[in-house]
Amino acid sequence: MADKPSVIRDTDHEARELARNVLNEARFAAIGVLDPETGYPSVSRIILMTTNGVPVILASRLAAHTQGILKDPRCSLLVGEPADKGDPLVHPRMTVQCLAEQVDRENEDHGALREAFLARHPKSKLYIDFPDFSFFRLIPQKAALNGGFGRAFWLTPADLQA
Repeated sequence: MADKPSVIRDTDHEARELARNVLNEARFAAIGVLDPETGYPSVSRIILMTTNGVPVILASRLAAHTQGILKDPRCSLLVGEPADKGDPLVHPRMTVQCLAEQVDRENEDHGALREAFLARHPKSKLYIDFPDFSFFRLIPQKAALNGGFGRAFWLTPADLQA
């Protein structure tokens, strides 16, 4: 039996730039975690910002997705939104497999993350300092970019950095 042709293209400068734009422009995403009670995948909507190819989220310990990443730091993000018109499958989107890393308030980066997050999401001022909220860096491990029909790429963490 002949090998099936791969639909994955070689990652080039254009794919890297598109991936960075999709990630950096995302103000929200879907996050997939493993439910700590059942082990089943669970998906939630979150707000985020990205710093040098690393997504950062602000999450409450009361949220199911936070409980998931506290038990098992493996998670995935889906970023990229379709335009108002047309086929949603022709618009770029990307899944980023990540390891979540909590940023404690005592961490030297916390203040800078807080200010940057407030600049990106001003309404988060209502809850950003609540004691149950924490920042998490979602350290990319691998990404799958779908740039539209026939434009699929695998990316490395380095590909996502500016």
